[in-house]
Amino acid sequence: MPELREPFPAPARTAPVRVLVADDNPVVRAGLTALLSGRDDLTVVAEAADGREAYEAAARHRPDVVLLDVRMPGVDGLAALPHLVRIAPVLMLTYSDEPETVQEALRRGAGGYLVHGEFTVDQLVTAVRDTGAGRAHFTPTAATAVLAQLRSTGSATAHDDSTSQSQIPATFPESLSQLQPSVGQSRRGFRLSAREAEIMDLIASGMTNQQIAALCFISEKTVKNHINRIFAKLHSTSRAEAAAKWLGTAATS
Repeated sequence: MPELREPFPAPARTAPVRVLVADDNPVVRAGLTALLSGRDDLTVVAEAADGREAYEAAARHRPDVVLLDVRMPGVDGLAALPHLVRIAPVLMLTYSDEPETVQEALRRGAGGYLVHGEFTVDQLVTAVRDTGAGRAHFTPTAATAVLAQLRSTGSATAHDDSTSQSQIPATFPESLSQLQPSVGQSRRGFRLSAREAEIMDLIASGMTNQQIAALCFISEKTVKNHINRIFAKLHSTSRAEAAAKWLGTAATS
């Protein structure tokens, strides 16, 4: 009689990273929600228009990551930040690129800082995943501000080696993962520029021109110009056709 063997157990399915999106711009919120919810391992569990709503939503939904804007009416992001980090890691996602703002966000516990216009879609998705795992991400402007603060701290304490290390703020991440701007992308033979590839990713995620314009900090007219060039390069006449070719799901003849 043949020996009976237990079947190999199916690999455990990892629960998706649960994200809270806090931004006062409803177009940006909707765009981020559509983008992140289109990934198998990410899901947006709540949205908020200011810091108070963000804290209440975080306390209710207990997300794994909070995406937080800086400037919002009422309670802004910096004011809410110390309260939010007690609930979940916070990744700043904002147009505010002033060094003082970046440094203050880190002092208050932010786990990373992304400035709009300095990252691609894939880099944003990676940053969200990594923030949930405790790994920090900074776009170039934010990383420069962090390095300036670290250098300033080091200069001020260089005369006392025994205390120099202790002067670095404890809230600063141990390692910096600077996101470098993409210099171009070739996917499945299509020669799209870095910006075109980013916009094509957003189109494929189902975002509208208005949402893309808000996220990329460009005008809708500029978005339309990019899309015209993308359609020409992908030999497509519609968003659906372009997305299918870009994602490799188009039927082959």
